[in-house]
Amino acid sequence: MIYKGIDMTMRYDKTAKKKATTLSINSDLLAKVKELDINISAVLQESLEKEFILQKEKQWCEENKEAIEKYNKDLEENGLISDEHRIW
Repeated sequence: MIYKGIDMTMRYDKTAKKKATTLSINSDLLAKVKELDINISAVLQESLEKEFILQKEKQWCEENKEAIEKYNKDLEENGLISDEHRIW
């Protein structure tokens, strides 16, 4: 599914080149993380990806709120088309 130019099965271009950036991190936390040999870049990227996905889903829900509400109202009032064919 393509959503605003983003393939939602991939969500972003995972093959794009990495880019150096500057971050501000609590110095004590940074020292403790380095002591444990934690890959800061990998952890940050994973965390950002999760947050990105959450925010895109939230954005999609907000943009489609009216249609979802209309669908739910119609479902409440009329049920599913297949309801008459149920055998239970």
